[in-house]
Amino acid sequence: MNAKLCKIEPVTGPIEISITPPGSKSITNRALLCAALASGNSTLTGVLDSDDTRVMIEGLRAVGVDVAHDKSACSISMTGTGGVRSEGNHTDSVIEIDVEGSGTTIRFLTAALTAIGGSFRLDGIQRMRARPIGDLVDALKLLGGDVRCEGSEDCPPVVIQSNGLAGGSATVSSNISSQYLSGLLMAAPLAKMPVVLVVDGELVSRPYVEMTISVMNSFGVKVDVNEDFSKFSIQPQAYQPSEYAIEPDASAASYFWAAAAVCGGTAEVHNLTRESLQGDVGFVDCLKQMGCEVEHRDNSILVHGPATQAIDVDMGNISDTVQTLSAVALFVPGTTKISNIAHNRVKETDRIGDLATELRRLGADVVEHHDAIEIGCKQLRAAEIETYNDHRMAMSLALVGLRQPGVVIKDPGCVSKTYPKYFEEMDRVLNRA
Repeated sequence: MNAKLCKIEPVTGPIEISITPPGSKSITNRALLCAALASGNSTLTGVLDSDDTRVMIEGLRAVGVDVAHDKSACSISMTGTGGVRSEGNHTDSVIEIDVEGSGTTIRFLTAALTAIGGSFRLDGIQRMRARPIGDLVDALKLLGGDVRCEGSEDCPPVVIQSNGLAGGSATVSSNISSQYLSGLLMAAPLAKMPVVLVVDGELVSRPYVEMTISVMNSFGVKVDVNEDFSKFSIQPQAYQPSEYAIEPDASAASYFWAAAAVCGGTAEVHNLTRESLQGDVGFVDCLKQMGCEVEHRDNSILVHGPATQAIDVDMGNISDTVQTLSAVALFVPGTTKISNIAHNRVKETDRIGDLATELRRLGADVVEHHDAIEIGCKQLRAAEIETYNDHRMAMSLALVGLRQPGVVIKDPGCVSKTYPKYFEEMDRVLNRA
């Protein structure tokens, strides 16, 4: 594979895939933070080794957390600080943290470090400076934190000069990113007084908030939440060290399930079930609506393809798989509409506008809305695909090349953000390695 280009070779006939993807990025970064906030030694297994998790680990090390990462064993041993400032972390000594392109890292650390107290400055790549964080900063201020955005339009860099969180009530808008709410939830137990968080508007990506609460519970912290997930109450409490096993990444699994939908045949992903913490296992329900057969087994989920029909689907809760479903939509008759995804415009790239551009490059008929996208295709064509430094653009649209000759992915190395060996793994499971 050329470092700057990856030509995708079509497969012949139905495929048969059996795979266990690497650990979940979302769970890994939540578990890392909870372990860092605990007093004592924690062990994490099934840890993902990727750019996003590396950035989180380095950020924790920068503030005094001892992290020993055994990459070959996919495990981490770490000694948390108990949510207390480490030596040298004082208001007159600013700690600079480079989050690169990791949204979870900047959002989770902004909340946690404001709660711990001290002086910090968090910054990242150019795209990170265009990703809003103002709603999170405003909520932290309401809870007594001293934090502000240096960038324009409520974007990073973020500067913290805090003596901790007092507690109280805050309203958070959760129609842009559930990571704001997740960051606040994980920081809230460190406040001096109880914290009440109220969600203003529709909660997008609710499964990720449920995941956050589950991980917190595994580290000894309880969150009280009402039935519709609009009000969260957290008492001051201490995180406890834990031995925590991280399940495989369901977003990564979606590419293999989608490969079966595109090419026909089967794709079985092991160590994921319908009881997964990750909402993205619900991607298989979309494929079922498109005509695939889905089998939920004791310790795996299997998809039989191909997909045969277009659908109209709300993907607000599983928005990281929108690009994956878009690739499948190119191979079915009719027009597929994916809605409730406005928050996808402020991720690694504009995952509606830029996705529409690349789908049209492949020959698709695309109608773009503020919060939705409609996709139909009568005649595919070869194309070089821009990835916009977005790992999901690269991995999803590579699937098109499994049937359409001449598909080339530019900057394939961007997949290192969450799945560094994606192209090698896809070749291996297709028996092309």
